[in-house]
Amino acid sequence: MAKKIFITGTGTDVGKTYVTGLIVKKLNEAGKKAAYYKAAMSGNDRDSEGKLIPGDAKFVKDISSVEQPLETMCPYIYETAVSPHLASRLEGNPVDLEVVKKGFFELCEKYDFVTMEGSGGILCPICIDERKIMLEDVIGELALSCILIADAGLGTINSVVLTVEYMRSHNIPVEAVIFNNYIAGDVMHEDNILMCEKMTGLKTLAKVAKDDKELNVSAEELIALYK
Repeated sequence: MAKKIFITGTGTDVGKTYVTGLIVKKLNEAGKKAAYYKAAMSGNDRDSEGKLIPGDAKFVKDISSVEQPLETMCPYIYETAVSPHLASRLEGNPVDLEVVKKGFFELCEKYDFVTMEGSGGILCPICIDERKIMLEDVIGELALSCILIADAGLGTINSVVLTVEYMRSHNIPVEAVIFNNYIAGDVMHEDNILMCEKMTGLKTLAKVAKDDKELNVSAEELIALYK
C-alpha cells in the first residue's frame, strides 16, 4: 500500500497545482513510483474531438514526467471555471465519494507514493445538492495528512494562520507549509514566513520562486511527511 499525503491551499490561485507538480517530480526523480490524484477539476478545456482534458492533471504529468495514465488522475472533470459543487450543478455528474475513494485506493495498490491535490481552499465544497461533501470529508475518509500551500506575499499571515486553526479545530493533520511566489531577500516575504512559523508552530518545508523547476527540499525530507 502506498504512502500518501494531501495538498491543500490557503485559497484559489496560490499555486497548489504548480507546487504539487514539483513535489511529484521530486519523488519521481528520486526513483519512487509516484502518482497524482484529484477528486474534481473545474475550468478545463476540450481537445479537438471535444473531450474534456483535466488541465491540472496534465500539468502535473508533464512537469513531473510520471508514467501514470492521465485518465487515472481525476474521476470528475468539469468545463465551467467555478467550484466543483456549482460546476456539477451546471453540467451534471455530481461527485460521489465512493467513486473518488475507489480511484484513490486503486492508485495506492499500484504506486509507492500518492499525492492528492484539493480544489480551492480547505473549505471548498465538492458536492452540495445531491449529497454534502466538503473537501475535509474527502481528507477524513482517506485518512490523509496535509501540506499547506500559501503565497509568500501580502496577506499570507492571516490566511495561513486562519487555515491552520480551522484544520486543527476539525482534526485535519497539517504537517508543513510550502510558500509559493517567494522572492529571496524580500523583507516582507521573509517576515511573513517567520511570522507564520511563529504563529502556527509549523515548519516551512520549501520556498518556491516564480518559474522554479525544482523543489528546494531533499527527497528524504519530503518523503518523511508521507504516511
